[in-house]
Amino acid sequence: MIDCHTHITLADFDADRTAVLARARAVGVSRVAAVGQDLAENEAVLRVAADFPELLCFLGLHPDRFAEARATAGPPDPAPVEAQIRAHARAITGIGEVGLDRWVCKSEPLREAQREAFRRLVRLAGELGLPLNVHSRSAGRHALDLLLAEGAGRVLMHAFDGKAGHALRGAEAGFVFSVPPSIVRSPQKQKLVRALPLAALALETDSPVLGPEPGVRNEPANVVVALRAIAEIKGVPEEAVRETTAATSRRLFGLADG
Repeated sequence: MIDCHTHITLADFDADRTAVLARARAVGVSRVAAVGQDLAENEAVLRVAADFPELLCFLGLHPDRFAEARATAGPPDPAPVEAQIRAHARAITGIGEVGLDRWVCKSEPLREAQREAFRRLVRLAGELGLPLNVHSRSAGRHALDLLLAEGAGRVLMHAFDGKAGHALRGAEAGFVFSVPPSIVRSPQKQKLVRALPLAALALETDSPVLGPEPGVRNEPANVVVALRAIAEIKGVPEEAVRETTAATSRRLFGLADG
Protein backbone atom coordinates (compact mmCIF):
# COMPACT_ATOMS: atom_id res chain seq x y z
CA MET A 1 0.00 0.00 0.00
CA ILE A 2 1.02 3.60 -0.57
CA ASP A 3 -0.05 6.43 1.73
CA CYS A 4 -0.33 9.21 -0.82
CA HIS A 5 -0.55 12.21 1.51
CA THR A 6 0.87 12.79 5.01
CA HIS A 7 2.51 15.42 7.15
CA ILE A 8 4.80 12.85 8.76
CA THR A 9 7.63 15.39 9.03
CA LEU A 10 5.70 17.69 11.39
CA ALA A 11 6.73 17.99 15.04
CA ASP A 12 3.70 15.82 15.95
CA PHE A 13 5.86 12.83 15.02
CA ASP A 14 9.29 13.94 16.28
CA ALA A 15 9.10 11.78 19.41
CA ASP A 16 8.16 8.50 17.72
CA ARG A 17 8.47 8.82 13.94
CA THR A 18 10.54 5.63 13.66
CA ALA A 19 7.92 3.62 15.54
CA VAL A 20 5.08 5.19 13.53
CA LEU A 21 6.69 4.20 10.24
CA ALA A 22 7.48 0.73 11.59
CA ARG A 23 3.77 0.24 12.37
CA ALA A 24 2.96 1.32 8.81
CA ARG A 25 5.40 -1.20 7.35
CA ALA A 26 3.92 -3.91 9.57
CA VAL A 27 0.48 -3.52 7.94
CA GLY A 28 1.90 -3.41 4.41
CA VAL A 29 2.56 0.27 3.72
CA SER A 30 5.65 0.41 1.54
CA ARG A 31 5.75 4.12 0.64
CA VAL A 32 4.60 7.25 2.46
CA ALA A 33 4.23 10.62 0.73
CA ALA A 34 5.54 13.47 2.89
CA VAL A 35 4.16 16.81 1.72
CA GLY A 36 5.56 20.25 2.49
CA GLN A 37 3.48 23.37 2.98
CA ASP A 38 6.00 26.21 2.75
CA LEU A 39 9.75 26.85 2.49
CA ALA A 40 10.55 25.76 6.03
CA GLU A 41 8.39 22.63 5.94
CA ASN A 42 9.80 21.70 2.55
CA GLU A 43 13.28 21.74 4.08
CA ALA A 44 12.02 19.51 6.89
CA VAL A 45 10.62 17.06 4.33
CA LEU A 46 14.00 16.83 2.61
CA ARG A 47 15.86 16.52 5.92
CA VAL A 48 13.65 13.80 7.43
CA ALA A 49 13.43 11.83 4.19
CA ALA A 50 17.20 11.44 4.22
CA ASP A 51 16.74 9.08 7.19
CA PHE A 52 13.66 7.22 5.94
CA PRO A 53 13.96 5.84 2.38
CA GLU A 54 10.28 4.91 2.24
CA LEU A 55 9.31 8.59 2.25
CA LEU A 56 8.32 10.24 -1.04
CA CYS A 57 9.18 13.95 -1.01
CA PHE A 58 6.69 16.56 -2.17
CA LEU A 59 7.56 20.26 -1.93
CA GLY A 60 4.79 22.84 -2.06
CA LEU A 61 3.03 25.99 -0.90
CA HIS A 62 -0.19 25.30 0.96
CA PRO A 63 -3.11 27.55 0.00
CA ASP A 64 -3.86 28.29 3.65
CA ARG A 65 -0.69 30.40 3.68
CA PHE A 66 -2.83 32.96 1.82
CA ALA A 67 -5.50 33.12 4.55
CA GLU A 68 -6.41 36.47 6.03
CA ALA A 69 -5.10 35.36 9.42
CA ARG A 70 -1.65 34.67 7.94
CA ALA A 71 -1.38 37.34 5.26
CA THR A 72 -0.98 40.40 7.49
CA ALA A 73 2.10 41.42 5.50
CA GLY A 74 0.53 40.48 2.18
CA PRO A 75 0.25 37.13 0.38
CA PRO A 76 3.34 34.91 0.18
CA ASP A 77 5.53 35.04 -2.90
CA PRO A 78 5.62 31.65 -4.64
CA ALA A 79 8.95 32.41 -6.32
CA PRO A 80 11.18 31.11 -3.50
CA VAL A 81 9.24 27.85 -3.39
CA GLU A 82 9.51 27.54 -7.16
CA ALA A 83 13.28 27.99 -6.89
CA GLN A 84 13.43 25.42 -4.10
CA ILE A 85 11.51 22.90 -6.21
CA ARG A 86 13.77 23.48 -9.19
CA ALA A 87 16.85 23.00 -7.01
CA HIS A 88 15.61 19.62 -5.79
CA ALA A 89 13.65 18.48 -8.85
CA ARG A 90 15.68 15.31 -9.32
CA ALA A 91 15.33 14.27 -5.69
CA ILE A 92 11.59 14.73 -5.19
CA THR A 93 8.55 12.75 -6.26
CA GLY A 94 6.24 15.68 -6.92
CA ILE A 95 4.87 19.11 -6.07
CA GLY A 96 2.52 19.54 -3.12
CA GLU A 97 0.77 20.44 -1.03
CA VAL A 98 -0.65 23.05 -3.41
CA GLY A 99 -4.12 24.12 -4.44
CA LEU A 100 -7.02 26.32 -3.42
CA ASP A 101 -8.82 26.82 -0.12
CA ARG A 102 -11.88 29.05 -0.05
CA TRP A 103 -12.64 28.12 3.56
CA VAL A 104 -9.68 29.99 5.05
CA CYS A 105 -9.26 32.54 2.27
CA LYS A 106 -12.33 34.79 2.01
CA SER A 107 -11.30 38.04 0.31
CA GLU A 108 -11.15 38.14 -3.46
CA PRO A 109 -7.66 39.76 -3.64
CA LEU A 110 -6.19 36.95 -1.54
CA ARG A 111 -8.13 34.31 -3.45
CA GLU A 112 -6.70 35.69 -6.67
CA ALA A 113 -3.18 35.59 -5.22
CA GLN A 114 -3.86 31.99 -4.14
CA ARG A 115 -5.09 31.10 -7.65
CA GLU A 116 -2.06 32.68 -9.30
CA ALA A 117 0.36 30.81 -7.05
CA PHE A 118 -1.47 27.55 -7.76
CA ARG A 119 -1.43 28.26 -11.48
CA ARG A 120 2.32 28.89 -11.41
CA LEU A 121 3.00 25.66 -9.53
CA VAL A 122 0.75 23.66 -11.86
CA ARG A 123 2.74 25.01 -14.80
CA LEU A 124 6.01 24.21 -13.04
CA ALA A 125 4.85 20.62 -12.51
CA GLY A 126 4.15 20.36 -16.24
CA GLU A 127 7.54 21.81 -17.10
CA LEU A 128 9.40 19.43 -14.77
CA GLY A 129 7.23 16.39 -15.50
CA LEU A 130 6.18 15.99 -11.86
CA PRO A 131 2.82 14.97 -10.37
CA LEU A 132 0.74 17.34 -8.23
CA ASN A 133 -0.60 16.67 -4.74
CA VAL A 134 -3.62 18.99 -4.56
CA HIS A 135 -5.62 20.51 -1.69
CA SER A 136 -9.07 21.86 -2.59
CA ARG A 137 -11.07 22.47 0.60
CA SER A 138 -14.35 24.23 -0.20
CA ALA A 139 -12.90 24.80 -3.66
CA GLY A 140 -13.18 21.47 -5.46
CA ARG A 141 -14.87 22.79 -8.58
CA HIS A 142 -12.56 25.80 -8.76
CA ALA A 143 -9.41 23.70 -8.38
CA LEU A 144 -10.56 21.22 -11.02
CA ASP A 145 -11.46 24.04 -13.42
CA LEU A 146 -7.96 25.50 -13.10
CA LEU A 147 -6.24 22.14 -13.46
CA LEU A 148 -8.27 21.25 -16.54
CA ALA A 149 -7.75 24.68 -18.10
CA GLU A 150 -3.98 24.33 -17.59
CA GLY A 151 -3.94 20.84 -19.10
CA ALA A 152 -2.54 19.26 -15.93
CA GLY A 153 -1.78 15.59 -16.38
CA ARG A 154 -0.64 13.72 -13.25
CA VAL A 155 -2.89 14.95 -10.45
CA LEU A 156 -3.75 13.60 -7.01
CA MET A 157 -6.80 15.30 -5.48
CA HIS A 158 -6.22 14.80 -1.77
CA ALA A 159 -9.21 14.37 0.58
CA PHE A 160 -11.56 15.93 -1.98
CA ASP A 161 -14.55 17.47 -0.21
CA GLY A 162 -16.52 18.59 -3.26
CA LYS A 163 -19.45 17.09 -5.11
CA ALA A 164 -19.12 13.66 -6.66
CA GLY A 165 -20.27 15.06 -10.00
CA HIS A 166 -17.34 17.47 -10.06
CA ALA A 167 -14.96 14.67 -9.09
CA LEU A 168 -16.17 12.62 -12.05
CA ARG A 169 -14.96 15.38 -14.36
CA GLY A 170 -11.52 15.03 -12.85
CA ALA A 171 -11.58 11.24 -13.03
CA GLU A 172 -12.47 11.45 -16.73
CA ALA A 173 -9.30 13.52 -17.20
CA GLY A 174 -7.25 10.85 -15.42
CA PHE A 175 -7.02 12.55 -12.02
CA VAL A 176 -6.76 10.33 -8.94
CA PHE A 177 -8.69 10.92 -5.70
CA SER A 178 -7.09 9.75 -2.45
CA VAL A 179 -9.33 8.66 0.41
CA PRO A 180 -8.46 9.19 4.09
CA PRO A 181 -9.55 7.05 7.09
CA SER A 182 -12.09 9.73 8.02
CA ILE A 183 -14.30 8.15 5.34
CA VAL A 184 -15.76 6.01 8.15
CA ARG A 185 -17.40 9.16 9.58
CA SER A 186 -17.91 11.17 6.38
CA PRO A 187 -21.04 10.64 4.26
CA GLN A 188 -19.48 12.94 1.63
CA LYS A 189 -16.39 10.71 1.27
CA GLN A 190 -18.60 7.62 1.15
CA LYS A 191 -20.66 9.15 -1.65
CA LEU A 192 -17.46 10.07 -3.50
CA VAL A 193 -16.19 6.49 -3.35
CA ARG A 194 -19.53 5.12 -4.58
CA ALA A 195 -19.46 7.49 -7.56
CA LEU A 196 -15.86 7.09 -8.73
CA PRO A 197 -14.38 4.02 -10.42
CA LEU A 198 -11.96 2.03 -8.29
CA ALA A 199 -9.17 2.83 -10.77
CA ALA A 200 -9.54 6.53 -9.89
CA LEU A 201 -9.02 5.97 -6.15
CA ALA A 202 -5.92 5.91 -3.96
CA LEU A 203 -5.23 5.71 -0.22
CA GLU A 204 -4.03 8.45 2.12
CA THR A 205 -4.10 9.35 5.79
CA ASP A 206 -3.27 13.09 5.89
CA SER A 207 -1.55 12.23 9.16
CA PRO A 208 -1.75 13.59 11.79
CA VAL A 209 -5.34 14.62 10.93
CA LEU A 210 -8.36 13.01 9.17
CA GLY A 211 -8.13 9.83 11.18
CA PRO A 212 -10.99 7.43 11.95
CA GLU A 213 -11.49 9.08 15.35
CA PRO A 214 -11.75 12.88 15.59
CA GLY A 215 -9.15 14.45 17.85
CA VAL A 216 -6.89 11.39 17.85
CA ARG A 217 -3.54 11.62 16.06
CA ASN A 218 -3.73 9.82 12.75
CA GLU A 219 -0.81 7.82 11.31
CA PRO A 220 0.05 5.98 8.07
CA ALA A 221 -0.89 2.53 9.42
CA ASN A 222 -4.50 3.70 9.29
CA VAL A 223 -4.58 3.46 5.50
CA VAL A 224 -6.05 0.01 6.16
CA VAL A 225 -9.14 1.74 7.57
CA ALA A 226 -9.65 3.59 4.28
CA LEU A 227 -8.93 0.41 2.30
CA ARG A 228 -11.56 -1.61 4.20
CA ALA A 229 -14.15 1.14 3.85
CA ILE A 230 -13.60 1.34 0.09
CA ALA A 231 -13.87 -2.45 -0.23
CA GLU A 232 -17.14 -2.48 1.71
CA ILE A 233 -18.68 0.41 -0.25
CA LYS A 234 -17.59 -1.01 -3.60
CA GLY A 235 -18.50 -4.58 -2.68
CA VAL A 236 -15.11 -5.91 -3.76
CA PRO A 237 -12.41 -7.89 -1.93
CA GLU A 238 -9.91 -5.90 0.12
CA GLU A 239 -7.09 -7.41 -1.94
CA ALA A 240 -8.59 -5.89 -5.10
CA VAL A 241 -8.56 -2.45 -3.47
CA ARG A 242 -5.02 -3.01 -2.24
CA GLU A 243 -3.71 -4.03 -5.66
CA THR A 244 -5.63 -1.45 -7.69
CA THR A 245 -4.84 1.55 -5.50
CA ALA A 246 -1.17 0.58 -5.30
CA ALA A 247 -0.91 0.23 -9.08
CA THR A 248 -2.70 3.56 -9.61
CA SER A 249 -0.41 5.31 -7.13
CA ARG A 250 2.73 3.84 -8.68
CA ARG A 251 1.71 5.08 -12.11
CA LEU A 252 0.78 8.50 -10.81
CA PHE A 253 4.00 8.98 -8.87
CA GLY A 254 6.27 7.28 -11.42
CA LEU A 255 7.38 4.51 -9.09
CA ALA A 256 8.90 1.26 -10.26
CA ASP A 257 7.46 -0.65 -7.32
CA GLY A 258 5.36 0.03 -4.25
